[in-house]
Amino acid sequence: MADRTILVVGTWDTKADELGYLTDRITAPGGRVLGMDVGVLGKPPGPVALSRHDVAAEGGASIREAIDAGDENHAMQIMARGGSALALRLWREGRFDGMIALGGSMGTDLALDVARALPVGVPKYLVSTIAFSPLLPPERLAADIQMILWAGGLYGLNSVCRASLSQAAGAVLGAARAVEPPPRGTPVVGMTSLGSSALRYMIALKPALEARGFEVAIFHATGMGGRAFESLAAEGGFACVMDFCTQELGNHIHGSTVSAGPDRLTNAGRAGIPQIVAPGCYDLVDIIGWQPLPAKWPDHPTHAHNRLITSVVLDNDERAEVARAHHRQLAQARGPVTLLVPRQGFGEWDRPGEPLNDPDGLAAFLDALESDVPANVALRRLDCHINDDAFAEAALEVFDDWLARGVVAPPAG
Repeated sequence: MADRTILVVGTWDTKADELGYLTDRITAPGGRVLGMDVGVLGKPPGPVALSRHDVAAEGGASIREAIDAGDENHAMQIMARGGSALALRLWREGRFDGMIALGGSMGTDLALDVARALPVGVPKYLVSTIAFSPLLPPERLAADIQMILWAGGLYGLNSVCRASLSQAAGAVLGAARAVEPPPRGTPVVGMTSLGSSALRYMIALKPALEARGFEVAIFHATGMGGRAFESLAAEGGFACVMDFCTQELGNHIHGSTVSAGPDRLTNAGRAGIPQIVAPGCYDLVDIIGWQPLPAKWPDHPTHAHNRLITSVVLDNDERAEVARAHHRQLAQARGPVTLLVPRQGFGEWDRPGEPLNDPDGLAAFLDALESDVPANVALRRLDCHINDDAFAEAALEVFDDWLARGVVAPPAG
């Protein structure tokens, strides 16, 4: 447990004292350090294991090219490209167990790329003067990145910034020692959902899939959860996906910042992963609850889910737009796709007597969803609600058929 190696990323020409202190805080309890210098103009005061020349070369460039760019932003993007590629290659070679980066806005910009290059599950920490700032767009954040504000650390060491740096050193080393990497042998079914008050299928599906020898990872579809889901799908990390809450797609096309990005509902298909899809809670768009209601929604009913999230109820045309977005995304799939359509409703609150019950809105959505279905998508209509037992049973029927035919690879042994 005392021999974990941490990749330490930073500009060793300008922040050697701070990076040296961080290194000491990692090595003092027994950890090891692999330094990566992403500086451009200056030379570090001492040798760094991965030099700035190594970093630039990994990205297909040179330090001279970065210097001659004459633009700090361009130069650091060269180093970000090289640092990301180098970090991923070295992790695959087993050269380090976790990473930590240190920087102001420039170093943070680069570090975000390096962190995103590493798979989910690799401990990744960012000590930044702009941690948790609105300057950091959600789409730049690795799904499992940890951030610590570099308080008082803009220039030089002091007691305030030592507190931040020492915490960060302990956090990344502790994470590298404690992390339980995902097992390589057990196939994983990726599933999306919201809390069980809205969507309940996972209660029946998780034990049923586990009984078949599969692990089930359920992702909270509130933006960052969808990003993690899509990231793992892009890496081929799932044997099959049951993507039954695609609300983030509606969030994205209707301009909400509670978004998993424009590639939502595409990465599993691009990787050839079999997909069983249902548009759970399609009728709502989540927005940030503590900000003013955007001008786009003046006449729409809203519900404050809590102090963080407010849900906007879509009108008929907006629901149809969500349906067509599902078609566009799923049409790109290279693997099999079954679209389950529980025609009695897609969320607990749209049942008869509940506040979101809207037969006309549901009919508008179904009409658009069941029209012009892409040729690669198998549409299966179900006379049930998404939270009925019949929905989970139908999903298992598709899964079991694929498993029997080898479309979904069976667990080893």
